[in-house]
Amino acid sequence: MNINNKDNNKEGRNPHIPSEYPYVPSDHPHTPSDHPYIPSDHPHVPSNHPHVPSEHSVRLSPPSEGLGEVSSQGLGEVPSHSPFSAVILAAGDFPNHVLPLRILRTAKNLIVCDGALEELLDYEIAPTAVVGDGDSLSEELKQRYAHIYHPISEQEFNDLTKATLFARSHLKMDTSTHTRPRFCYLGATGKREDHTLGNISLMLYYYRQLAIDPVMITDYGYFVAASGSMRFASYPGQQVSIFNATCKELSSSGLKWDIYPFSELWQGTLNEALSSEFTVHADGDYLLYRTHKV
Repeated sequence: MNINNKDNNKEGRNPHIPSEYPYVPSDHPHTPSDHPYIPSDHPHVPSNHPHVPSEHSVRLSPPSEGLGEVSSQGLGEVPSHSPFSAVILAAGDFPNHVLPLRILRTAKNLIVCDGALEELLDYEIAPTAVVGDGDSLSEELKQRYAHIYHPISEQEFNDLTKATLFARSHLKMDTSTHTRPRFCYLGATGKREDHTLGNISLMLYYYRQLAIDPVMITDYGYFVAASGSMRFASYPGQQVSIFNATCKELSSSGLKWDIYPFSELWQGTLNEALSSEFTVHADGDYLLYRTHKV
């Protein structure tokens, strides 16, 4: 079920991101917390697994994911409020699937790359902030949204990273619990293939260098960045792909085909979940992709 109807996407304006909070160092440890998308009753993985020294080395999947439980058939499972610290809309293909559209409507902090603003406004969704170098923004829109437009002219980073850095430096981080902020990325694929590949690879950069738990949601599925041995929510028959970044040890339980330390990107694609969860046993970083339930 897809939704591409502007009348179904009307939502009130989001409050501005407060600007008085300082940047927080990116070396905070990952402390998973309760999250409405993640079941809390995962059993422990047996401690005698060769890549799992003890049950405590297996973590739940990052709190920004678990979206395998949400489908176009189950909107009641999507919380009425946004579970993400920030939602960032890029200027790729605008979302059509019900899940990313619902996230756009409920975002409490919606940061928009300037090239995506015009199409977002067609859906009558108001952004919190607009970030970019301004090349894709008309003078009329620059003036109309001058109060939330933040031009960044440097060319080292693309607009997705500029929006991410802006959001991270303007959001209040939970320094008392050292919880990672959860960022959702929409509209980051489609159109130019080199932009798509670059944006997907940035998920690991944000996870490792910016201490963010990122999830990139498309009309077909979603990417998460992960590290070490972790359990992931799923459903029988869900298509799963794993892209190795730094793992020298890599195996799995609960997938149709056991994985191994892939040396090529294509080697970890086209796997399949067997039940409501699976486990990746790893000693490094990787990207994981799962399809939406239809």
